Amino acid sequence: MRYLFLLLLFCGTKATGQSYYGGNEFGITAGGSQYFGDLNNHYGFKFIRPAVGAFARFHLTPYIALRTNLLYTQVGYSDAYNSNEFERLRNLSFKSNIIEVSAVAEFNFFRYATGELGSRFTPYLTGGVGVFSYDPYAEVNGSTYKLRDLGTEGQRAGYDSRKYSGYSVCFPLGMGFKYWLRPGLNLGIEVADRLTLTDYLDDVSATYVGAENFPNADPLVPNPAYLLQDRSREVSAVPLGREGKQRGNTTTFDQYLVFAINLSIQLKSYRCPNYLKGGYYMY
Repeated sequence: MRYLFLLLLFCGTKATGQSYYGGNEFGITAGGSQYFGDLNNHYGFKFIRPAVGAFARFHLTPYIALRTNLLYTQVGYSDAYNSNEFERLRNLSFKSNIIEVSAVAEFNFFRYATGELGSRFTPYLTGGVGVFSYDPYAEVNGSTYKLRDLGTEGQRAGYDSRKYSGYSVCFPLGMGFKYWLRPGLNLGIEVADRLTLTDYLDDVSATYVGAENFPNADPLVPNPAYLLQDRSREVSAVPLGREGKQRGNTTTFDQYLVFAINLSIQLKSYRCPNYLKGGYYMY
């Protein structure tokens, strides 16, 4: 009985004097993004744009965590960046704003727990699924036009199979490194590619359908769809856009890569979270 009393007294003293950090983590992210697809099939990095967001991370164990993300970025590219002669003559370009919501899992290589001196850093792998909105647009003669509305690949001229919505699914896959700066304050670096289920992130996928499908009724007020479906006439006396000629590549979907720095906090608790059972804290 005496030993049981001393054990209970020790445990009670430890519980009231020991502090922990909970398994829920909240943070912000900032970095950049780069699109890859029909206009950038050589994986160039000539149109990097800012990416910002917020996230919540839920620790299941010191080796596995789940994370939800909200991300905003802009993607784009231009054939003017390419060295391939056909692509430069094609002369297409686009930009698109992206809002993404995703859920991913993180798999740590080492045990990781903020405040735990023996578990201060780890590389990790990440993968999951998300949905995102996009709406490609381009500029011509000083005006901006939404390309999906114009149907530049014949979506409004009987090519119904080429119609696409402004939403798609993505699969973030990547790796990162995280390190706690001080107990409760975490820093991370991550690179994750978004594999998507759309080939129209850039509004380019299949073949030209021919200028005759974009009637230009008033020569004084050019039809923007006519101007934007084949922009080779801006740089060449012989336009590319005859019916059936390759415009994009239907064999692959588009992607966008996000590289980011994450900063997050975990709130202090006086009850050891379940995911840390068996661990230790030193302050």
